[in-house]
Amino acid sequence: MANYPQLDDQVGVWKLKEVNNAVSGGYWRNGGSRGIFAGGQSPTILNQIDFITISSTGNAADFGDLSVVRGSGNSDCVSSFTRGLFTGGVTPSRSLTIDYVTIQTTGNAADFGNLSGSARQSLGGVSNSTRGIAAGGDDPSANNEISYVTIASTGNGVDFGNLTVARFGPAACSSPTRGLFAAGGAPGVQNVIDFVEIATTGNAVDFGDLATATISPLGGTSSSTIGVFAGGGAPGDVTTINRVTMASQGNGIDYGDLTVARRQSAALSNSVKGVFAGGYNSDDDKYNTIDSISISNGGTATDFGDLQTATFGKQPASDSHGGLNDGYQGTRIAPIPQGVGSGQRAIFMGGAAPAVKDTIDFMTINTDGNATDFGNLIAGNNGHGAAVSSSTRIALQGGFISPANIDVIQYVEFKSAGNTADFGNLTTSSRRSGGASSETRGIRFGGMNPGRMNVIDFITIASVGNSTDFGDMTAATADSAGLSSPTRGIIGGGSAPGNVNVIEFITIAAAGNATDFGDLTEARRYLSGCSSSTRGVFYSGMQPNASAVIDYITIASAGNATDFGDPGTTTPDDSYGCGASNNIRGLFAGRNGSALVEKITIASTGNGATFGDLSVTRNNLSGNSNGHGGLS
Repeated sequence: MANYPQLDDQVGVWKLKEVNNAVSGGYWRNGGSRGIFAGGQSPTILNQIDFITISSTGNAADFGDLSVVRGSGNSDCVSSFTRGLFTGGVTPSRSLTIDYVTIQTTGNAADFGNLSGSARQSLGGVSNSTRGIAAGGDDPSANNEISYVTIASTGNGVDFGNLTVARFGPAACSSPTRGLFAAGGAPGVQNVIDFVEIATTGNAVDFGDLATATISPLGGTSSSTIGVFAGGGAPGDVTTINRVTMASQGNGIDYGDLTVARRQSAALSNSVKGVFAGGYNSDDDKYNTIDSISISNGGTATDFGDLQTATFGKQPASDSHGGLNDGYQGTRIAPIPQGVGSGQRAIFMGGAAPAVKDTIDFMTINTDGNATDFGNLIAGNNGHGAAVSSSTRIALQGGFISPANIDVIQYVEFKSAGNTADFGNLTTSSRRSGGASSETRGIRFGGMNPGRMNVIDFITIASVGNSTDFGDMTAATADSAGLSSPTRGIIGGGSAPGNVNVIEFITIAAAGNATDFGDLTEARRYLSGCSSSTRGVFYSGMQPNASAVIDYITIASAGNATDFGDPGTTTPDDSYGCGASNNIRGLFAGRNGSALVEKITIASTGNGATFGDLSVTRNNLSGNSNGHGGLS
């Protein structure tokens, strides 16, 4: 999130109210969470609008209705941070109509105005934060018209220029500055890619060619730098995904495949994930399938969920395509706090290398690089403790100081580097416990004292004092990984004494015993955990040898874990690490008794990659952050 100023004197976690007091002429974004699909045909023309949360897999939900039924409109996002526009289409006659919705507010679409030029369907649409552009179409033959609107105001379209080749059904994608239009029919098959500079009216310029000529509409979407085009017909049904780098003219390259070969899917994205919804095949089968891909990595798409209705020709919009939400937008009149979004901290405490350490390190989660010294533990050299945190404070519960377990709880404030302070004591001394936390409560699960325990206890993070009994685990377990959403605590894997694959959960606000959630893909101990507000990730571990496995779960829905990818590195002893995260990125430190810290993007499956190094080589450390589970 490069557009956020990084001010050392503004480190901390800030509430939205505080941000609003610091910022004028703009607003902070949540990472671009919502995608919208409107209209389409199934087989009749629809006015239905669906929406999804892009970062979380699942089925689409009802948003509202278009002003009129229509399908086969624009094949990419015409949207800003706040508004989505739906242009042209067929009603069943060709349409000039432009509708709009407010993306974060469900409800029916309202009239915006009309396209310039002729009524048409099968357009391609692009946009940046201020201007929306619609190009091509069928009137009744191929058309080269390009028109634009200012998204924040209502009114009719204005002539922008012409495509290099008149055609219908071009796929489209956009960066903050450039819009691309690819393939389509004229009426023959086309593989040409055009581009325009969104802020400057004029005719389109040749960009290059797709790897495969495609006549039937593809789906197109993008991050701020990479454009992807998927599916279509050539004339047979196509699964192919093409990639281009939008700043550099050139031909498309093969980037992977959709789960199902289909035409006229609707596509949108946030900064990391591309989504392709619906479509049909040459046998006229309609699909409700929603696929997703990692825009930066490509590969075979994975199942995201389903539309409400099997549909083709839907019109998409999102608040985050093309990198729209990569940072702060507007005029800054006061210092912008670092702690919002991009400035969240991960803190790693104690550990052994092989001697036990009292070291505290910190890292800024969204900025790759090495750890910085934060302070020291007051309880002395400590390993195997359970770390919990709110958005302002991190507490270390228990651990091991040779030759015995301890019951000490100690804490620091994220914004103030320094040594820990005394918090209180656990109900029972322990090491090798798991931790989970909400904004208010920190939970300790199980551990060793000296045998394995089933104890669950909690602290109120904002105050100091001794822990309180919460309930019991389903079985006495140690060496597990804990993670959490704002409401749920999750514990997975461990030893009892053999390796286990059990996942359990509690409701953090309500004391009681843990409940079965599901199973890991592989039984293992000494694993690491982290979480966004919706997804939990379990990283590596031992089973009994190194486990080259990353699993994930959807925290709100009990069920078995799903394969996420593999660690970036593994060794014969790939264990004893810990995890920390914000709502976007997970960090994993201290595995293999090394200094290495690896990263993942929580919402996108894939392998771990290098982030940086700890200040001291060690394992058995404890970690957490002021942004885990979507806290800030």
